[in-house]
Amino acid sequence: MFPPGVHKILETLNQAGYEAYVVGGAVRDILLGRRPKEFDICTDACPRAVLDIAAKNNIKAFRKGAAFGVISWILEGQEYEIATFRTETYGEDAHRPEKVEFVWALEDDLARRDFTVNAMAMDRAGTVIDPLGGREDLRRGLLRAVGDPEERFAEDALRMFRACRFVAEYGFRVERQTRDAIGKALGRVAGLSVERVRDELDKLLVAPYAADGLELMRGTGLLTTECRCRADGREQIVAVLPEVARLVHIEQNPRYHTLDVWGHTLRVVANIPPEPVLRWAALLHDIAKGSPGVRCLNKHGEPSDYGHARVGADMARKILNRLRVPPAITRRVVWLVRHHMNFPGPERRPVIKWLRRLAASFAGRADLAEAVRQLLELRSADLRGGKVDPEYLLKENDLLQGMVEKVLWQVPFYPEDLAVSGGDVAEIMGRGPQVKRTLDDLVASVQAGRLENHREVLLAALKRKAARLCNR
Repeated sequence: MFPPGVHKILETLNQAGYEAYVVGGAVRDILLGRRPKEFDICTDACPRAVLDIAAKNNIKAFRKGAAFGVISWILEGQEYEIATFRTETYGEDAHRPEKVEFVWALEDDLARRDFTVNAMAMDRAGTVIDPLGGREDLRRGLLRAVGDPEERFAEDALRMFRACRFVAEYGFRVERQTRDAIGKALGRVAGLSVERVRDELDKLLVAPYAADGLELMRGTGLLTTECRCRADGREQIVAVLPEVARLVHIEQNPRYHTLDVWGHTLRVVANIPPEPVLRWAALLHDIAKGSPGVRCLNKHGEPSDYGHARVGADMARKILNRLRVPPAITRRVVWLVRHHMNFPGPERRPVIKWLRRLAASFAGRADLAEAVRQLLELRSADLRGGKVDPEYLLKENDLLQGMVEKVLWQVPFYPEDLAVSGGDVAEIMGRGPQVKRTLDDLVASVQAGRLENHREVLLAALKRKAARLCNR
């Protein structure tokens, strides 16, 4: 049930005369038949006692969070956190408690936690301690705050985002009073750092029910809240995702779409593999639709969003930079949003031309291949996201994927893909800027089918070119 290290900690603390339990998310996941990602342990031993017990048993230990009563033990190279039973009092900080007091009853410690499904404990024999009804809520798939939900969210504003994330991860329904309390505590989000909010968004987006979590964020108003960040030594207020909330009720051309932009976006998020880049791209791919300068009416009087991919890429960049999403993810998401509307037919020549144009954005074949794979994944999810009669285009997308794989295997797009090197060119043509130009010319010639990418063929072509230059 528990890893050896966790069992050893519980046993060691028990043998020293103290209570010790696994608590929180690990208990929830064990009851759901899932493998816990981490194990939190709590005890009635004070931090000093936890350190002394470790020393007596030759266990490496150190203070992890002295103010919060957390001690870490290292067993077989793995770190485990052990917390003394405590209660917390919150003040102005929207995430960190202002005051922590140690208590000596497990029930008091469980009562400070966020949701009932996270407020259970398990001893080393596997007995579940559940004074707040978390096991029944878990059976019903219900997310319910511990005690007064307004107090829980006022204490720690990040719990509102965690509620949405738990919906996304586990498919929970949120109990009505708990959901209503989120709307009443939105002002507390202003005290959260943008990094904490973004971390919750990242976890939500790659979860199995991400669309449900996003809909809860929209329905409760969390998308339109503001948090804080520190830049240039100053505190600044930054928006969470109001641009996404704006997509609700933005109608699309009914000849091509069955859903509004928000409904379509949620469907695309649900249809795409749970990779951070792909989920962010799915969320933001139509972010510019309906915005001024993009939304217009076509000649039939139908809504149209010409150029939304270009404008959307700029918007996506600003959003991701604001939320401090890592630059590598930001660059790829922006590229995917920018190119998600333009695809060739699945024939060899158009595909080569298309890939040659896309290749300019990447340093090498591996990056190009991965980016195009992601682009075709986005297209597939986009087509299955409420488009009218998508079957033909989905089949074409599969054919395009097959042709892309074949072309990328057969055709060079970068000088390093050639069967000759820059040194070979320099030896025949002489050193200088002409080496790069010649390599680029060889790539173009192989792509056009004028030359085969074989070393002997390319060396012969180089020699012919050198001879022509000498005869001028």
